[in-house]
Amino acid sequence: MKLKILCGFFAVLAMMAAGCVNTVSGGKAAGMPFTKDKVEGHYERSVDAVFTAAKEVISANGTLNSESIVHGDTNQVKTIVGKVNDRTVYVRVMPIDSKVTSVTVQARTAGGGSDIYLAHEMEKQIALQLVR
Repeated sequence: MKLKILCGFFAVLAMMAAGCVNTVSGGKAAGMPFTKDKVEGHYERSVDAVFTAAKEVISANGTLNSESIVHGDTNQVKTIVGKVNDRTVYVRVMPIDSKVTSVTVQARTAGGGSDIYLAHEMEKQIALQLVR
């Protein structure tokens, strides 16, 4: 009986340790917090051009669930959330300076794990979409 209670305690402790991770879109998702799950790229394009390319890539590979624009004091941050291959993909597009735009792509599995390979693939496809 004590062994079952002890195992149950450690199971609950393990689930609590998994916790939540911050997403690049500003929200939180269940998952393992200490794994690499995002890729960033910088492009000499406008925020609108990179945001449009990101929407097209997510739509072409899966489903675009939501998009948002947050207006800050000095710049605006645009985010996308979509589903690609049963993974949730988060994309943040923001200016670094007047000529360079940053795009950060994060991919998480339904179980909370990271999918760095999908994040890298989506970031690469966004770069290729900007060349077209």
